[in-house]
Amino acid sequence: MKKITRKWLGSMTALCLAAVSLAACGGGSSNSGTTAAPAQTNAATETTAAGADAETKEASTGKEGGYKIGWSTIYLTPSWMQETSGLMDACIEKYKAEGVISDYTIANADGDTSVQISQIENMIAEGYDAIILDAGSSDALNQVVEKATSQGVIVVNFDSLVTTDKVTCRIGTSDVEYGRLCAQWLVDTLGGKGNIIVFSGPAGVAVSDGREKGAMEILEQNPDINIITTLHSEYNSAPAMEVLNPVLDANDVDGICALGGSLASASLTAVLDKGLDMIPICGENYNGFLRQWSDLVDDGFESFAVCQPNWLGVLAVEQSIRILNGEAYDQDVVVPIPSIDNNNLSEFVPNDYSDDWYPIADITDDQIKKYLTPGA
Repeated sequence: MKKITRKWLGSMTALCLAAVSLAACGGGSSNSGTTAAPAQTNAATETTAAGADAETKEASTGKEGGYKIGWSTIYLTPSWMQETSGLMDACIEKYKAEGVISDYTIANADGDTSVQISQIENMIAEGYDAIILDAGSSDALNQVVEKATSQGVIVVNFDSLVTTDKVTCRIGTSDVEYGRLCAQWLVDTLGGKGNIIVFSGPAGVAVSDGREKGAMEILEQNPDINIITTLHSEYNSAPAMEVLNPVLDANDVDGICALGGSLASASLTAVLDKGLDMIPICGENYNGFLRQWSDLVDDGFESFAVCQPNWLGVLAVEQSIRILNGEAYDQDVVVPIPSIDNNNLSEFVPNDYSDDWYPIADITDDQIKKYLTPGA
């Protein structure tokens, strides 16, 4: 794995990365396209990107640049979203400077799916060429997405994915596989038996639901694993510890399957604050957790973390431009899930990022080409 490097650019948040505008936005094409409306398929999905055999398509607005693009996101508060927004901003600014994009708007629904639907409706009415979507629900947005694509609007969905087969393109890792990987590591570490807590993100959000589904698939295959409870929280430490502490006080817990954000960091902090023996806790590449983990390696602490790449948003920008330019594309782009264990932890920490950061190697031009080339 590539060593993490720090590359910054000041933009609308303090979390923007400069090098992305060069390393992650160099693959845009200026080819003019046809006037055909986006083609549709009947590819099946769960709450994740579908298989690699999705049909290759072509679509175009018939314009040559000057595109009006919006990003509809369910929320911006979590640090993962802020980092993602910074990466996308840098990419957008590069395309603005080239005249490829004329207008770019971020619509933040603040966790309210009904607000997100209304914001997408407004983008359709205002004539956006493309809508980049991070969905608050895997199915509640299907109708408005179908409305958008039926009116010729390109909808490129990343990270938290909708299930309708009429979305133009989905880009993501598999949330279900994310949960499977975490749960399998915990089962293996516990030798197939023990009392555990499943700690997931907000219920009803596609990402959280997919990860929980995958974890449960593995855990239910192991009858000697006793799930004390399944907790839900925002992916931030304070609310996470608030729901976790009472469970730790009332139960003997052998392990925690923490499925994202700072849930693992909050779990480890709570265990240590209570003076409990260290227990296996899996997590995500949340920097606060990686630092805690690194500090405890010499004490015998082992863990496992997966990475939801923030640069999925960059891929969504890149794919939107390609589709608007009439280039061929796959409806479903599945990105492999990077992972961290004790063997490669030193590639991520120490570093000089804040605890709220999600360290990951920058995406390269070669990776963009690899992931977005049809049939790759």
